Amino acid sequence: MSPDIAIIGAGVVGLSSAYVLAGTGRSVIVLDRGEAGMEASWAGGGILSPLLPWDYPEEVSLLAARGAALYPDWTRELHDASGIDPEYRKCGMKILPGNRSLEKAGPWCEAHQTPHLALDDGFMLPDVAQVRNPRLIRSLRAALEKMGVSILTHHEVASFERCGDRISALLTSKGERFAAGNFVVCAGAWSRVLLEPAFSSPEIYPVRGQMLLFDAPGLTDTILLRDEIYLVPRRDGHLLVGSTLEYAGFDKSVSAEVGRQLHRKAAEMLPGLENLQPVRHWAGLRPGSPGNLPTIGRHPEIPNLYLNCGHFRYGVTMAPECARMLSSALT
Repeated sequence: MSPDIAIIGAGVVGLSSAYVLAGTGRSVIVLDRGEAGMEASWAGGGILSPLLPWDYPEEVSLLAARGAALYPDWTRELHDASGIDPEYRKCGMKILPGNRSLEKAGPWCEAHQTPHLALDDGFMLPDVAQVRNPRLIRSLRAALEKMGVSILTHHEVASFERCGDRISALLTSKGERFAAGNFVVCAGAWSRVLLEPAFSSPEIYPVRGQMLLFDAPGLTDTILLRDEIYLVPRRDGHLLVGSTLEYAGFDKSVSAEVGRQLHRKAAEMLPGLENLQPVRHWAGLRPGSPGNLPTIGRHPEIPNLYLNCGHFRYGVTMAPECARMLSSALT
């Protein structure tokens, strides 16, 4: 028997969408071209906030805030369901002097009733939290499997089978056929490639971000930010440093020179890093979109095709709220 919904993409947005939709009683399958959650969802820093919310369109800041507000209860629920702690933690974010738009911070926070504190050496957002991306993915996947949701990895969707103005099935690169009542594209940076040329697509493009990881316990317990470079302390003593914005197509390679630049900028923010060597250097591909605005809802031409994609840097932050919005549109 065909499922009610087939979701393409097993990143945090796809898995969150599956979790919410399966919770409404729909039968769901999820397909991914690789391993679950191993693209942008795994690569990012897990900061549950736009870096500088006053620099973004109101829609982005509002959607991110709604998603972040769901995280305390959502991660407890996932922990209980899966036995895996996503390591949600409210640690605050300190914005160091040098950010060009910092003069807008106080008025924006006052207008949006956002807790804040002006400091002699920066600006503090005490309610900003973080989550550990890989653990969130593992928790979601385990919870979904207990709900009976099939997650089919290494199943690359090659084309869509049409019947009139509707999609009847997905065809994979291995020649497999998967029929369903409705289809949802949550394929991150690959969403536009997947949709075109068969269907019109929102403008979504890959944006590479390089990251460093240090073993640096005790250097900071607060997220630090200056000029798009952020430092995120993990519970186990590791420290993430990110991230670049590079328009390099689907190339996920890393550059030693970029790694040195990230290290230098991080050490300027936190001098204790100067004599430490990173234990890992990687890159991920964010799903860029004009104005950082995701596309959520039904496709304008295909009545049983839905989109939840184009979240750029904030897919993790927005995921639970975007999943609720998608479920509302679909059900």
